[in-house]
Formats: sequence, structure tokens, C-alpha cells
Amino acid sequence: MADTTTSAGEPELKRVMGTKLLLLFIVGDILGTGVYALTGQVAGEIGGAAWAPILVAFAVATITALSYLELVTKFPQAAGAALYAHKAFGIHFVTFLVTFAVLSSGITSASTAAKFLAENFIVGFNLEWGQTGVTWVAVIFMLVLAAINLRGVGESIKFNVVLTAIELTGLLIVILIGFWAMGQGNVDFSRVMVFETEGNKSIFLALTAATSLAFFSMVGFEDSVNMAEETRDPAKIFPKVMLTGLSITLIVYLLVSIAAVAIVPVGQLSESATPLLEVVRTGAPNLPVDVIYPFLSIFAVANTALINMLMASRLLYGMAKQDVLPRSLSKVLPGRRTPWASILFTTAIALCLIILVTNFMGKETVTALGGTTALLLLAVFTVVNVACLVLRRTPHEGKHFRSPGFLPYVGVFTCAFLLGPWAQDPIEYQIAGLLLLLGLVLWVLTWFWNRAVRAQKTRFTDAEELRG
Repeated sequence: MADTTTSAGEPELKRVMGTKLLLLFIVGDILGTGVYALTGQVAGEIGGAAWAPILVAFAVATITALSYLELVTKFPQAAGAALYAHKAFGIHFVTFLVTFAVLSSGITSASTAAKFLAENFIVGFNLEWGQTGVTWVAVIFMLVLAAINLRGVGESIKFNVVLTAIELTGLLIVILIGFWAMGQGNVDFSRVMVFETEGNKSIFLALTAATSLAFFSMVGFEDSVNMAEETRDPAKIFPKVMLTGLSITLIVYLLVSIAAVAIVPVGQLSESATPLLEVVRTGAPNLPVDVIYPFLSIFAVANTALINMLMASRLLYGMAKQDVLPRSLSKVLPGRRTPWASILFTTAIALCLIILVTNFMGKETVTALGGTTALLLLAVFTVVNVACLVLRRTPHEGKHFRSPGFLPYVGVFTCAFLLGPWAQDPIEYQIAGLLLLLGLVLWVLTWFWNRAVRAQKTRFTDAEELRG
């Protein structure tokens, strides 16, 4: 019988993921909040040619995905970007920054989903609660997620398949309504080729800003590396499945963006908090699809929020467990065996983001939080591309995928370029900076405690165990 235990004597994860299940996981992880919530804002940046930034964001994401493929087939453990940075640089503080940036991106992504879910809840039930009501619905939703997280969630691939089907159904409805409206002669395809920018901004800078925002719609593929230990023959399966998944989502996103701007004027689309609902209402006014569409949107983003909060709390727990952050954050709920301290801490951060950013940005909250998620992940992706190049210098035994020689360099340049002020809104730097500053303060406090009281260094004992 084959050995099914690790060197530490712990049983290995069961390798249940084949080609089809992994493809559904990747597609389901990429589909979600970005395209549902930010289609209008992307069009607002660049005009009717909203497909262009999606295409560029896909190219940037694919180049980075190739670097991830090279690394995950070399190191098929579940720790992702933190593990790659640790193996490449061996600098514990760099590993911490990468890990906390990934953690923070999960919190901002979940906060984005919560705000968008609240907007659809208000619309779906025809409530006149205003922004204050939307904020409270988002807060209550985050508290419900915390309760589910505390109870313990057995992750199920079948559940992921169901929610992926719901997400895809919502987007296919928009595409089909686009074809319906086209048959009725109620579309204006001339808008699809129009590049419009605000003020004196050049088309290049507008496209850059829109690409950075659209990048939020393409992220999610990097989460699939966490399934490496549960995938059969990852070196063979991962490359073709990840690239297929990215291609499927690209086609869906392009069709959705074209249908949206062809049916709804860009100004109306960009001003709406529920842009795809505007497309459904305008494209098929005599069909009652708009009654159920807000609820489809709610299901489409709820699972994304739960997965992100699960990831963030487990990363925080993993760092606290290794004495990189205060050990009090690693406390576990007896009986349920869930990390209650890290769950409450990450939920508190999310609630603060929702309340403070809403009061500062008003109805632009979804854009600010979604843009911050993209900003944080672009920084992480820059590091991953560099790590890919560094780790090539060390011979690696065994079969693995290799990204075409020059592409990781292109990945470093494109991701770093999209981090610049020409591509980002100042509020996104502020939110990301506050989150990383919080992490830095916790790190410094832990460093002093470890040095003064425990007489030990602040360092990762095992980066492969960061996922908790």
C-alpha cells in the first residue's frame, strides 16, 4: 500500500481533485463580485470600450498565473505566495508582509462583497433605507459570516459547484438579454468602440486606471494553489486547467461588458450601484427577470465573502500560532476547534472598513474597497513573479511546469506598473497603508514581547503551515 502520511507522521490530504472539479473551482473563484459590482465603474473610466481593460487585465493575470504554475508545480503545498516568497528570499519580515497583504486583500474583498450584497438586498426588497441602511445590512452580513466561521465550515466542492452555477447563471442572463435586445433592435453597438475619459486624462492613463480596477474581476486564480495537495498529478493538471479557467472567464466577462454598454448608456451604467441589474431592466423591460436578479447577485457574492474571511482568519491564526503575531490571536474555540480570536479580529477590521470608508467615500465604497483588493494583490503578484525568477537559480528535481523564459520579467513590470499613482486612486493607497500599518504595529509588539519576555526571535517556524 502506498504511503499516505507526511514525514511528520500526519496523514496527507486526500487527492480528490481531478480536471473537472479543479476547473469548476477556478472558474467559481474568479467569477463573482468584480464583474457584478464594478462593470459600471470600469465603463465610467474608459467609456463604452469597457472590454479593453478587461482584455489587458486578463493578459496581466495570465502572465502572473504562469509564474504561479511554475511555483505550484515545484512546491505543491497550500501556503501560496507566502511560501514562494519565503523560499526565494528567506527574509522573515518579507514573508510577513506578503502574508499580511494577502490577508488584507481577503478582508477588503469580503468587505466589497458585503457592500454590494447590501445594495442588492435593498433593491430586491424595494426598501428605501439609503446609505445608512445599506451600511447596516453589510455590517449584519459580516456578523453572520463571523457566526458561520465560528461554528466551523466543512468546505465542500459540491457546494462550490452549486454556487458557481448561480454565479454563471447571473452572467449568462445578462449575455442572453444582450442577444435578445439585439434581436429587438434595442442596442447601440457603436458605443462599444468609444473611448471616453474624464477631464484631460489621456486614453492611455484612463485605460491603465480601468485595467487596475478590472483586475479585481480576474483575481481568484491564485487561490487554486491552495488545492495543490488535493489535486491528482498537479504538475500535469494545473497548467491546462488554470489557463482554461482564465479563458472561460475572459469570454464571459467580454460578452457581459459588451452587452452592458450596448444596452445601457455609460453614464447611467457608471452611476448605478447595481450595474448588471440596470442591464437586465433596460434590455428586457417586459420580462420579470429583474425581480430575481438581485437575489442571484446576493448568492453570487456571498460565497466569495465567506471564503475570503475564512482565508483571512486562518492566515492570521497561522501567523499567531508561529509567534509572528500576538499569540492571543491563535486562541481556539473549545469543541468547535475554530480560531475564534482571529475570526473576531478580522471581522472587526472588515466592519471598520465598511463603516469608515462608507462615511468617507459614500456610494463609491465598493469601488474603493475593490480597488484596494486589486492594489494589494498586484503588490503580491509582483513579489511572486520576482520569486519565480529567483527560484529558477536553484536546481529543482522532478517534473514541473516552466513559464516561458521572459514572461516573469514582463509580469514584474506590468504588475509593478499598475501599482503606480497613474493607475490607483489615492484612497486605495490610504486603505492599503492603514491595513499594512496595523500589521506592522502587531509585528513590532510581538517582536518586543518575544525578545524581552520569551528571549526568542520573531520568525516563521514553518511557512508551509501558514494556512492553519
